[in-house]
Amino acid sequence: MTIKEVISILESQIAIPQAEDFDNVGLLCGVPDRNVSGVLFCHDALESVIDEAVTRNCNLVVCFHPIIFSGLKSITGKNYVERAVLKAIENKIAIYAIHTAFDNDYFGVNAGICHQLGLKNLKILQPKKNNLKQLTVYVPNEHSEQLKEALFSAGAGNIGFYDECSFKINGNGTFRPIEGSNPFSGQQNVTENADESMISVIFEAYKQNQIIAAMKKAHPYEEVAHQIYSLDNENQYSGLGMYGEFDIEMDEKDFLKFIKDKFNVEVIKHSDFTDKKIKRVAVLGGSGASGIKFALAKKCDAYITGDLKYHDYFLAESKMLICDVGHYESEQWVAQQLFEILSQKISTFAILKSSEKTNPVNYFL
Repeated sequence: MTIKEVISILESQIAIPQAEDFDNVGLLCGVPDRNVSGVLFCHDALESVIDEAVTRNCNLVVCFHPIIFSGLKSITGKNYVERAVLKAIENKIAIYAIHTAFDNDYFGVNAGICHQLGLKNLKILQPKKNNLKQLTVYVPNEHSEQLKEALFSAGAGNIGFYDECSFKINGNGTFRPIEGSNPFSGQQNVTENADESMISVIFEAYKQNQIIAAMKKAHPYEEVAHQIYSLDNENQYSGLGMYGEFDIEMDEKDFLKFIKDKFNVEVIKHSDFTDKKIKRVAVLGGSGASGIKFALAKKCDAYITGDLKYHDYFLAESKMLICDVGHYESEQWVAQQLFEILSQKISTFAILKSSEKTNPVNYFL
């Protein structure tokens, strides 16, 4: 199996177009057509991780954070980024990054945190906007089911935990073939009346090209009458952060002790106590100051994230307990999640998880 084929399996589970526009996800270095000897999952593809990949005979490293992010114009080994990339290239090791594609995935980073905490009734905290579209297409009645199947197979009609969603209206369409046409039915220069179906489906914007290609291939007409609309609807199954509820509420101090244990941390920075019970909790792995206002809007009792600044804690407005458990600490289960996704699909070569510690933050206690 090639690197390209392994990546295809991974991306069939995690849609890479979900990543934020600023991000650098995908294959960062390596030859896609090279056969895979082993896959090593890690949080950061540092030089020590590349050394481990060499030792464990893995020529594909799948990392969460992209080691190449921006501004890399040469690779001479002058810093930790260049040393890691240079060593990967010299040892014919490919590096693939998933980052915000997994942050935005419904079953991704934040679902992993919620699972560790035991939260229920999970919902996306910051649903993605402007990434849903609607296709309306007209087709002869007798070809409508065939066309719907083609659209569904290409990824149209998926809404949350439902697929093959569509709407159909039967009506009468008209057209007149003119010189140069090769009509499926009717004659040139004669107006044709046809019993047609109007089929409507919703899809995620990144699927547009494949859906339109499938539509045209399955449609009997030479010219396919269709419209595509951009929707203002929020995508409730893709976006940053997640929130849910405990079965049993707890006191704030008990909650802090609980998350210290779950995240295995010695220190938690937090805002002032609110004297409220904690039941509804929002989480956002990594740098999550942007999610504070969304957690407040969802009436969460607590918000867990990392990388907060001094003034961020004031945003709690005495309505919510804000907790900073650390950037790496909030994402610590990602490598295991990715490992489990791929190991369920591949058994022909080693799928491993890195033992290297890549968290740069240490505490003197």
